Amino acid sequence: MFVDIAKIKIKAGDGGDGAVSFHREKYVASGGPDGGDGGKGGNIVFVADSNLSTLADFRYKRKYVAPNGENGKAARCTGKSAKDLVIHVPIGTIIKETETGRLIADISGKEPVIVARGGKGGWGNTHFSTSTRQTPRFSKPGMPGEEFDVTLELKLLADVGLVGFPNVGKSTLVSVVSEAKPVIANYHFTTITPNLGVVNMGEGNSFVIADIPGLIEGAWQGVGLGHQFLRHVDRCRMLVHIVDISGSEGRDPIEDFNIINNELAKFNEELSKRPMLVAGNKCDLATDEQIENFKNYVESKGYHFFPIMAAIRYDVDPLLNKIVEMLSKLPPIKQYEPDPEPVVIPDRTEKYAVKITNNDNVYFVEGEWLLKIMKSVNFDDYESMQYFQRMLITGGVIDELRRRGCGEGDSVVIYDIEFDFVE
Repeated sequence: MFVDIAKIKIKAGDGGDGAVSFHREKYVASGGPDGGDGGKGGNIVFVADSNLSTLADFRYKRKYVAPNGENGKAARCTGKSAKDLVIHVPIGTIIKETETGRLIADISGKEPVIVARGGKGGWGNTHFSTSTRQTPRFSKPGMPGEEFDVTLELKLLADVGLVGFPNVGKSTLVSVVSEAKPVIANYHFTTITPNLGVVNMGEGNSFVIADIPGLIEGAWQGVGLGHQFLRHVDRCRMLVHIVDISGSEGRDPIEDFNIINNELAKFNEELSKRPMLVAGNKCDLATDEQIENFKNYVESKGYHFFPIMAAIRYDVDPLLNKIVEMLSKLPPIKQYEPDPEPVVIPDRTEKYAVKITNNDNVYFVEGEWLLKIMKSVNFDDYESMQYFQRMLITGGVIDELRRRGCGEGDSVVIYDIEFDFVE
């Protein structure tokens, strides 16, 4: 099954938590804090794999989670950083953030690309030791890894794209100029997946040709199969428009030519400016007048015209030679530049967002960031409690409690911790 678009969720690993530990050794008094830092969480890395040709694997597995970093240990031992999660995709896959549509990466080269970064490890209590705080009984939790939904979209890497109505001979041409063996039959939509072939012109000179199936009128709006595959034309350095010049199916070749060009332009205006050659196939079934009329029309539009019989490879070589000549002057296959990450001004109220519920003057406080802080606090230690109190003030929790009417002596519950509010 040819699948060229898929949506998945990716989650990089969380950083490990810092350790709370104190050095203990015989004959060593007051060894001091020696809690190590947490390890870094694993990244989500995408790699282009030439052995893959579709995104079918992502239909069955839709969530990819990298491992978390290890927690810090005693004796200033840093936790082990987690391994990256490597995801293999076909060459030419672009990755977009599903929610915003931002282009994150184009997986077309050999280098692996980090798409989601793992969280940093938290600090151990060693970092919090000062001349006045010699026994810190708290540490910092690890940072969470990046997490978001992405859309994978395959855009084939081909030098030349063959476009035209169904059953005009595109697959036949691919089969006679390359080693590709597409399915060929005398009915519309025989080709339901793009076919790629490598055309070897000798002396190390070759190019990749792609048969783009299913283009008919309205393809850009979803008619036929064309809307599924028009995206694969985007990267092609040039196009070859195949037309049934004989009109063997009762259509006018000139009208066919204009319809397909309009479809390409409606899908992407840039495609209408892409270099193009025109091949009139089935010329053995056409009259001299038909060939001459079509040739004059195409050349009046500024295109080179080549009458061919693809099935027996008649006059195909002049077409191939012209393709090679044009490719030598064209830039390489297009690679998409990632969109810049949006500049987000941190919102303090969002960063430290809390939910406060008043139930008979008992104030229940919830917030994800509070959970992370509480993981690192030792509530039996005075200095650790001071650290927690400072974080409540910094995060605006105390001010928010006052705003909600919390007063002297009222009970405040933060998950499994309860205390009396003191003005």
